Amino acid sequence: MQKLLLFIDKVSTFVGHAFSWLIVALTLLISWEVFSRYALDAPHAWAFDAMIMLYGTLFMMAGAYTLSKNGHVRGDVLYGFFEPRTQATLDLTLYFLFFIPGVVALTYAGYFYAAESWAINEHSNITADGPPVYPFKTVIPLAGLFLLAQGVVEIVRCIVCIRQGYWPSREEDVEEVDVDKLKEMVHANDVEVAASVGQGPAK
Repeated sequence: MQKLLLFIDKVSTFVGHAFSWLIVALTLLISWEVFSRYALDAPHAWAFDAMIMLYGTLFMMAGAYTLSKNGHVRGDVLYGFFEPRTQATLDLTLYFLFFIPGVVALTYAGYFYAAESWAINEHSNITADGPPVYPFKTVIPLAGLFLLAQGVVEIVRCIVCIRQGYWPSREEDVEEVDVDKLKEMVHANDVEVAASVGQGPAK
């Protein structure tokens, strides 16, 4: 079971990492459009649509990745003080009350939303000659499926935690800051400061 959970974690991580490159494309596109508009006096009518689609795709496809890393913002300031079993019980309740119905509705409605867009060969109407919209709308049910799969994994984790009393492991990912190394450095600095004032090692 744990191998299956970690496999889905890896899939969500791979998808998140792959689509994160869209931020590079978006940055380059915005930079080029600003240069083209103000330096060359040659703006592109499709650029605004493309920016919206790139950002929307990035935002939606990062959902499962963020959930796999337990990175979504929590509104309960007391959550961190709860025991793991209490946390898991609360999470499990909220997954069934809000997450599953919401994501299933998103995926279901998004499928027909995208299918209709493909059927009519829909293009953006923000500009006179807007780019096609149907590939972008296809991202909606696709993102919903990835998010739903990761949500099922989190539900299983909640059940396991309730049974055994601690959270099962997750797929590891890079961190912006090496937390353990930072703690070691801070502790080393505390020892040096204490020694310099003749207080001995810090407790």
